Amino acid sequence: VQLQAYGGGLVQAGGSLRLSCAASGRTFSYTKAWFRQAPGKEREFVASISSNGGSTDYADSVKGRFTISRDNAKNAVYLQMNNLKSEDTAVYYCAAQWIGTLGYRYWGQGTQVTVSS
Repeated sequence: VQLQAYGGGLVQAGGSLRLSCAASGRTFSYTKAWFRQAPGKEREFVASISSNGGSTDYADSVKGRFTISRDNAKNAVYLQMNNLKSEDTAVYYCAAQWIGTLGYRYWGQGTQVTVSS
């Protein structure tokens, strides 16, 4: 399985971006997630979605602003980010297949999101 995240860019505070993550291989049965890592900080959880899309989870810092979704027919997961803030600036990574305490098995390469204030 390989994951490719894209859609990042430079946006003004209050603006929106939609990240996409395309997967190769059979990933429709996997939980998928987005993480982010800001400069000088540890990677942190942003959002996750169950295999059928019926269950989602969000970090408190993005609740009400970000929406995770998936399209299993396209083998893709998305992150709609609205009302972006400067503190959302980070490299965003997609991940697939939750394996418990070890976290996620598969990771994409990351896409940069920069929010200017």
